[in-house]
Amino acid sequence: MNRRAALGVAAGAAVTGAVAACSGPAQDSGAPASGNDPTPGTDPAPAPSPEESVATVEEVPVGGGVVLAGAAVVLTQPEAGEFRAFSTTCTHEGCPVDEVVGDEIVCPCHGSRFSIADGSRTAGPASDPLEEYPVTVTEEGGLVVG
Repeated sequence: MNRRAALGVAAGAAVTGAVAACSGPAQDSGAPASGNDPTPGTDPAPAPSPEESVATVEEVPVGGGVVLAGAAVVLTQPEAGEFRAFSTTCTHEGCPVDEVVGDEIVCPCHGSRFSIADGSRTAGPASDPLEEYPVTVTEEGGLVVG
């Protein structure tokens, strides 16, 4: 085989491999389609179950709060012994809020911020407050939301 024929065979094999790789069945890697996670407009998270504690009073700092993504709730303690609970769904475009910074709940998508005291918007494009849920403190110090 001469050099030209060898190059032709190698090029044909490369094209065949590329076509085969592109035509295989799609597999979901579990990763989001783009690097912009969380995704605006996703279905709002369901309210937490009122039958079980989602956290303890010790887990929620005074003057701050915690985001419990698995329970789709933000628990806050604006003043000692005062507990509030809010939906993790931002009212702007439905992104999940992801952190509490100082006395504000923060949405990473477009910069909306909400008060830990009442869920009202303090900054950003959201115009409505976060949905609030009732919170009950159990005798054992658990926080039940809903």
